[in-house]
Amino acid sequence: MMMDDKAAARDAARARRSAINALERDGAGAKAAVRFLATIPLAPDTIIAAYWPLGDEFDCRPLMYALLNHGHRLALPVVLGRHQPLCFRAWHPGDTMAKSSFGVFEPTKAAEPLNPAVVMAPFLACNAQGFRLGYGGGYYDRTLRSLREEVPGFLAVGMGFAGQVVAALPHDNNDEPLDWLVTEQDVTQF
Repeated sequence: MMMDDKAAARDAARARRSAINALERDGAGAKAAVRFLATIPLAPDTIIAAYWPLGDEFDCRPLMYALLNHGHRLALPVVLGRHQPLCFRAWHPGDTMAKSSFGVFEPTKAAEPLNPAVVMAPFLACNAQGFRLGYGGGYYDRTLRSLREEVPGFLAVGMGFAGQVVAALPHDNNDEPLDWLVTEQDVTQF
């Protein structure tokens, strides 16, 4: 039953996200970047994992460039295989990227592997308790769980549109909650 609930929630969340109009999307990434930098506590030279937006996902690239300008190091996720946590590799503007089987742009194998202290996670929907609804592969949940065990002070930050926040989402013991949520309108700590 939970899988059916999640599938229905994903369908609804995809429709809700694709319905976000151009006016709401315009400048959303830059607004969220300002909110993130003003609120999320970062030590100097923090390694932060972002993501390269796919389709109508929230565009965190303005924040990526701002973080680089503040002296932080950036990494992007790489899918190693089904049922495995994500690997993160260093990213710099102008780096060669490879297109994964999922259609996502990733750093090449030549890029340095990094263990981030902060992971920015995309989502289809997020609720008021910090649970995110992803695409169903469990990659981010496995990754966040692993990094919480390995990295002291680790933070998981959801990045999305305010219109993706919903009152309730189906979730279970496999779902890892976020520590923070940043949208173009607000920042929430869970």
